[in-house]
Amino acid sequence: MIRHTVVLRLKYPKGSPEEKEFLTAAAKLSSLPGVHKFESLRQTGKKNDFDYGLSMEFDNMEAYEGYNQHPDHIRFVQTYWAKYVEKFLEIDYEPM
Repeated sequence: MIRHTVVLRLKYPKGSPEEKEFLTAAAKLSSLPGVHKFESLRQTGKKNDFDYGLSMEFDNMEAYEGYNQHPDHIRFVQTYWAKYVEKFLEIDYEPM
């Protein structure tokens, strides 16, 4: 199992139309083949400067790579991620 987690900060303020548009588009990633346990997360603590998180699981590396190469994921990155995200950290890991 591969757990893919990204924490991020948007270029736009909380409550803005852009925030809503980005989060709505991100939620659609949950329907891509191989994606399990998709979650959109909002930061509640003050220990870092990220505001949101996206987390999902894949059965194996092949499924994860298929997700990364899926046309809808590529379109999301080009249309929303590149234009809306100011800063991010991506973590991909598997249980030991």
